[in-house]
Amino acid sequence: MTPLGERIRELRRERGVSQKDMAASIGVSAAYLSALEHGHRGVPTWAMIQKIIGYFNVIWDDAEELQKLAEGSHPRVVVDTAGLSPAATELANLMAEAIDELNDVELAALNAQVREAIARKKRR
Repeated sequence: MTPLGERIRELRRERGVSQKDMAASIGVSAAYLSALEHGHRGVPTWAMIQKIIGYFNVIWDDAEELQKLAEGSHPRVVVDTAGLSPAATELANLMAEAIDELNDVELAALNAQVREAIARKKRR
């Protein structure tokens, strides 16, 4: 499941809405919505994200969160390290080989470290 799929499912459950009803309201099939929630579809278009935001009638901060979650919800990631350092290639390979062995706490810690490193870089 992708971060976006997980959030859509949470919003549906909070509001007591079935996939079938939501899908019909936003003009997609229930199969598409299920695949989106489970990470079997790529990132939805901007227009689809807007339909989802409109469907849930979320406030600005929640709408921004959904857009950011969509950006980070590619279910199949390809990392091209050509031209990067050996350390970058090693990191990409370690993640590819072992990501399924890490638990949610470990993944959250790694995500936080990477986000902090990116933020530090942007502040320079």
